[in-house]
Amino acid sequence: MIRFGLRLAVAGGREALTRLVVIAAAVAIGSGLLLTTLAGVNAVNSQLTRYASMYPNASTGDADPLWWSTRQDYFHGEQIIRIDVAATGSTAPTPVGIPTTPGPGEYYASPAFRELLATHPADQLGDRYPGRDLGTVGPAALTSPDTLLVIAGGAPDQVAKLPAAKQVTSVGDTPALPETTVNLILGVVAGGLLFPVLIFIGTATRLSAARREQRFAAMRLVGATPRQIAMVAAVEAAAAAVAGTAVGFGLFYAFRDPLAGIPFTGMPFFPSDMSLGVLNVLLVALGVPAGAAVATQVSLRRVRISPLGVTRRVTPRAPRAYRLIPALLGVAVLVFAIGFKPETSDGQTAVFLPGLLLIMAGLVFAGPWLTMVGARVMARYANRPATLIAARRLADNPKAGFRAISGIMLALFVTSVAVGVITTIVANRGPAPVGSTDAGTVNTVFDEKVPSVPDALFADLRAITGVRSATAIRENPVVTDSGEVGVIACTDLPSTYGRCADGASVIEVPMGLSRWRESASPATVWPAASLSLDELQRLPVVSMVVGTDGSAAAVERTRTVLEVAFPTFWVGPNVPGDFESDFADTLRGWEQLANVIIIASLALGGCSLAVSVIGGLTERRRPFSLLRLSGAPVRVLRRVVALESAVPMLAVAAVAIGMGLLAAHLFLRAQMDYTLVAPQPGFYVIVVVGLAACLGVIASTLPLLERITGPETARSE
Repeated sequence: MIRFGLRLAVAGGREALTRLVVIAAAVAIGSGLLLTTLAGVNAVNSQLTRYASMYPNASTGDADPLWWSTRQDYFHGEQIIRIDVAATGSTAPTPVGIPTTPGPGEYYASPAFRELLATHPADQLGDRYPGRDLGTVGPAALTSPDTLLVIAGGAPDQVAKLPAAKQVTSVGDTPALPETTVNLILGVVAGGLLFPVLIFIGTATRLSAARREQRFAAMRLVGATPRQIAMVAAVEAAAAAVAGTAVGFGLFYAFRDPLAGIPFTGMPFFPSDMSLGVLNVLLVALGVPAGAAVATQVSLRRVRISPLGVTRRVTPRAPRAYRLIPALLGVAVLVFAIGFKPETSDGQTAVFLPGLLLIMAGLVFAGPWLTMVGARVMARYANRPATLIAARRLADNPKAGFRAISGIMLALFVTSVAVGVITTIVANRGPAPVGSTDAGTVNTVFDEKVPSVPDALFADLRAITGVRSATAIRENPVVTDSGEVGVIACTDLPSTYGRCADGASVIEVPMGLSRWRESASPATVWPAASLSLDELQRLPVVSMVVGTDGSAAAVERTRTVLEVAFPTFWVGPNVPGDFESDFADTLRGWEQLANVIIIASLALGGCSLAVSVIGGLTERRRPFSLLRLSGAPVRVLRRVVALESAVPMLAVAAVAIGMGLLAAHLFLRAQMDYTLVAPQPGFYVIVVVGLAACLGVIASTLPLLERITGPETARSE
C-alpha cells in the first residue's frame, strides 16, 4: 500500500501532481518559518546566557580568586559595559572571550567598542580607558556584534574597592538567566508565531480534502479496508510533507545569516546563535510529516465510518454561546489580580499566566461562535446576493470558516498584549524630552562620599566648550518631607535650574537638580534648608551636576573628565534619561519582536487563507459552475469567495486586538498602577498593511474561479 500511495501522489495525473507541488511548497514555507522560530528562541537564550556571564556569582573554590566588578557607562546614549578584573594568583580564572586576564593599565575591547574608540576624539571617550590595548574581546563574551564591552585590568586592592566587587573562582559556567518573566516572554513569543505556522501547515495538508474523500470512498466501495485507506492517505500526505520539509531546511540555512543580522530584539544575533539542536531538527523533520499524516486521517473520518459517508453531509450543529465562558473567566482572573498583588515574580506569574492562557484558549474556543454571529448579522443586513450567499455559507459551517484564521487571532492577541504593556512602560519611564534643560545635564552620584571637590576639577569642567555650570551637591543631614536629598548654597544654584526661596542662603535640592519625571525650570522654587553656610561646608559631597548646552561633544567631554576624577563610579556620569533610554530601547526591542510576529503571522494567515480558498474553490467548482450556468456573473461569485474569507479575518482581528489591549490594561493596573497608553500609530499601520496584504493574497486566487467553473465542469461531474 505504501508503493500504491506513492503512485497516487506522484503519478495520479495533473491534478494530483499540482496538489503535491502546492502542499510541498506550503509545507516548505511553514517548516522554514518553524525552523527560524526555533532558532530565534535558541539565539535569544544564547544572548541571555552570555549576558549572564558578564555578571558571575561570587564563588569560592580551589583556584585563586579573580576580583570582578561590572559597571555601566554611556556614550551618545549607548550603554557601555565595563568589567574591571584583577587576578590574585596564577590559577585565577580568565574572563570569557579573551586569552589572558589583563593587568593594571591594560584592557580588551569588543569590535564595536574599538570602532568607537577609533572614530571619536580621545577627550570624549578614549581618555576614560588609559593604558595598553591588548586586543579584541571574542564573540563568546558578547551578547551581540554591536555590544560595547571593555574588560580592564587593575590591581587587586583597586578592584576590591569598586562598586559590586566580588571574588569569583569560575567564569562562563553561569546558566542562562533564570528569570520567569523572560522565559514567559520567550514562550509567548514562540507560541504567537508557532500557532500560525502549524495552522498553515495543517491547512496545506488538507488541500482538496473533499476530492480525496470521494476518491477514497470509491476505493472503499470496491473492497479497500479502512486500514488500507488510512495507509494510502498517510503515505500521500507524508510524501508531500517530507519533500516540503527538506526544502524548508534548505531555505532556513540559505537565509540564516541575513536573518541573524536583523535586530529582532533590538540587537542583531551572531549567525552561529541561530542554531538548531538535535531535538529541534527531529521535531521538525519528523513532526511535520507526522502532523500532515494525522491531519489527513482526521479529514477522512467520514470515509472510515462508511464509504457513503461523504455523500451524507448535513449542516453541522451550530456553536453555542457557552464557548465564551473560558475567555470571560480569563478576564475575571486578571480583574481579580488588580486587588490581589503577589509580591514575588513567581506569584505574579502564577496569577497572570493562567488568566492569559484562559483568554487565549477561550478566543480559539469562542472563534466559531463569533464567526457564526458575525455571519448571521451580515445575512440579516445583506442587500446583495453575494453577501447573502457568503453569510449563509459561513453560518452553516463557522468552524471551517474560522479554522484558517485562528492563528491570526492568537498572534494578534499576544502581540497586542506585548505592545500595549511595552508602549505604556516606555511612556511612563522614557528619557528626558529632547531640548529640555535636563537633556543637557550630566549628573554623577558618588558611591562613596567625598569631603570636597578640588577647584582644579571645576576649572577643567568650565574650560570645556559648551559647559555652562558645575555644581557640587552636599549630603542633606535632615530627612525632608519634600524628598530633596541634597543641599547647596543659594549662590551655587544655576539660574536655569530654578531659584531659591525668599531669604534662603542654603536650599534643599534633588541629586540631579530636577525631580523625578519633572524637567528643570527657571520657575522652580527650592525650599530653604535649616543650615548655615559654615555647616554646609562641613558636609560631604554626594553628587556633581554639570549643565551643558546639550551638544554631544560637551556631554561626552564632561563625562570623561568626571570619570577620570572619580574612577570608582557605579554608573558612569549620565544624562537624565540615559538609563531610561537604555531600558526603553530594550523594551522597544521586544516591541519590535512583537511587530515581527504580527507581520509573520499575518503573512502566514494570508497564505493559509489562500490555500483554504484554493481548496474550497476546487471542492465547490461544480456548484459554482451550476451558478454560472444559471446566469450568476463571475464577479458575484468572486465577491462570495472574498467575503467568506475577508469578513471572518477582519472580525477576528478586531476582537483579538481589543481583548489584547484589555488584558494589557488589566495587567498594568494590577502591577504598576499605570493606565494603558494607546500603541503608537505604527502598530496600527503594521496591522492594517498586514491585513491588506492578506486580502491581496486572497484576491490573487480569485482568477482561478473563472478557469475552473466553466460549463464543461458541470457536464463532467
